[in-house]
Amino acid sequence: MNRNQQVVAEVFGLYERFGDSDYIGEPVSQIEHMSQAAELAMAEGFDDEVVLAAFFHDIGHICAEDAENMGGFGVVSHERLGADYLRRAGFSERLARLVEYHVQAKRYLTLREPGYFDRLSEASRRTLDYQGGVMSDAEADAFEQDPLCAVSLRMRQWDEQAKEMRVPLIDLTILKDKATALLSGAAR
Repeated sequence: MNRNQQVVAEVFGLYERFGDSDYIGEPVSQIEHMSQAAELAMAEGFDDEVVLAAFFHDIGHICAEDAENMGGFGVVSHERLGADYLRRAGFSERLARLVEYHVQAKRYLTLREPGYFDRLSEASRRTLDYQGGVMSDAEADAFEQDPLCAVSLRMRQWDEQAKEMRVPLIDLTILKDKATALLSGAAR
């Protein structure tokens, strides 16, 4: 088994070990949530980095041992912990930043999109304070300048949608193949 295959086995092994765990106050498991987010990205024709970022966006909840808890709603700074874990594993900076930005996107949308906060699930509302609260205008202006802002906002929408019960899981082999290709530099 080469280094890339080892990384893929390790990363996806987290989902095999912890994927069935409750998704912090939502009606789906971790793996169901991740699977649905990835499928939404694929359905819209996004590239493999974005699809995998959608799948990995909450990996910080399951890759960090002894991390501080958000009052029963997951891990504090899970977006940063997950992004750093993926960087160390050898994934691209773009993919890692998309994982990191899904929380920034929530903070941004609660400021800029009327009614967004009211549409959030109870768990997403409860975690907002742990995540820095609603963005300031200055933070939002800076976020809008980031080249990954638009796709981060789209990814946040998938995050909100990926909470449907009884949706069949994606074939993880598809995602493992995408991850192996990205790590080997073969993907576009």
